[in-house]
Order: sequence, then C-alpha cells, then structure tokens
Amino acid sequence: MGSWILAFAILLILVVYEGYQFIMRRKALTVLTEDQFKEGYRRAQLIDVREPNEFDGGHILGARNIPVTQLKQRTSEIRKDQPVYLYCQSAQRSSRAAILLYKRGYRDIYQLKGGFRKWTGKTKAK
Repeated sequence: MGSWILAFAILLILVVYEGYQFIMRRKALTVLTEDQFKEGYRRAQLIDVREPNEFDGGHILGARNIPVTQLKQRTSEIRKDQPVYLYCQSAQRSSRAAILLYKRGYRDIYQLKGGFRKWTGKTKAK
C-alpha cells in the first residue's frame, strides 16, 4: 500500500512539474517556423545553446555559442534591449534557456521550431 502512495506522489510531482514547464515555455518564448526565424534573426542576438563540440560541427551562420550549461554565468553577454533568437539541436535545451532568460528579465525571446536538425538555411562549421 505504501509503495502505491509513493508512486502516486512521484507521478503527481512529475505531472505538476511538466505542467509548470509547459506554462513557462508558452509565457517565456515565441516559437517560430524556419521562415519566420530567417526573417528576424539577422536583426537579433542569435544564440546557439548547444555544447561547443556540437556548435563546432555546424551552426547557423552568425550564431554565438552560449551553451545552456553556462547560461547562468554568461547572461551578461546577452542584451535585454534586443530580441534573442535561440536554438539547439531539437528545441529542448533552447526552451530551458528561454525560461532561464525570462526569469532574469528578458522578454523578446524566440525559438527555432524543431531546432538545428530541421534547419535548411546557411550553416558554418569550424
């Protein structure tokens, strides 16, 4: 009986957490299609939140690499008065990055739908 209660409590916590994340993502960022992303990213701060080895393997031309794992320490590198365009490999890490930036006062945040793996525009590799 006790194990069922524990399992239910854990499940409830997970559901509440996922619900919170969903609400925060909707509040913190605007998801853009590739065409919409292309329209605005040249006039914005384009941030690739993947790890450096992923960035070096290929990234959107003009992007800066600020991995989500370093974002808390490096938010001062991102201006609050300009739009922020985020992407990662599949849009998971960029969602987390957007929530973190939103909590720190950033409001003009956009994410590439589907992430870099869906990108067909210009890229650069080191």
